[in-house]
Amino acid sequence: MPLTVHQFPCLSDNYGFLARDEATGQVACIDTPDAAAILRELDKLGWTLSMILNTHWHADHAGGNAEVQTATGCRIVGPAEVTRIAPLDREVGHGDRVSLGETTFEVIEVGGHTLGHIAYHDAADHIAFVGDTLFVMGCGRLFEGQPEQMWTSLQRLAALPDDTTVYCAHEYTAANARFALSVDDAPALKARAEQVFAARERGEPTVPTTIGQEKATNPFLRAPLLAAHVGAAGQPDHFAFAAVRQAKDVFKG
Repeated sequence: MPLTVHQFPCLSDNYGFLARDEATGQVACIDTPDAAAILRELDKLGWTLSMILNTHWHADHAGGNAEVQTATGCRIVGPAEVTRIAPLDREVGHGDRVSLGETTFEVIEVGGHTLGHIAYHDAADHIAFVGDTLFVMGCGRLFEGQPEQMWTSLQRLAALPDDTTVYCAHEYTAANARFALSVDDAPALKARAEQVFAARERGEPTVPTTIGQEKATNPFLRAPLLAAHVGAAGQPDHFAFAAVRQAKDVFKG
């Protein structure tokens, strides 16, 4: 039976995710950006939380762990770095598997935004929760990692099947689209940017996305094709990525 994902906005631009294994009714919360919102959504749905799956240690992803665990008695699973702000019941890393009822998540190392950032991939249902590594038409800032590490992480995600549904943690897409248009003139990108701007005008979310959509329109995944435009012609792919990331960091559009 499939995994059902309930998405809801919280904080200023985060999304919360509750994932329910339909075979058993077990529920996981992907990160804890807003404990009150998570508990409210669980109550509204009538779901009982079994575990928290943390992607990284930042407060808008693990800061609600203690409150949610106290209220629900759930277990907390995540990378070792989460212990910088909250205890874990199980530490996981690249290649580990986490069971939620009959659903299995494979842990993928995607460091760069933080050094120990991970993603959770449900291959059977073609779903990935990627935290702050990959965004719609964007990627996370390199607060701790280096460009080569982040490029490797993005390539791990890009290697997933194109029809993989990607749940990223923030609604940054309109700003990402404006930047993308400044470095990439691909027709597919222009068409998608128009769709994004229209959706946001209507107050609609742009998350989730798919791996296929991001490979076609995300300038960070397309960085090698943009190398000449960003002054990295003839350089290794991660140099081109670094140039695109640097351009985004100072973009004012």
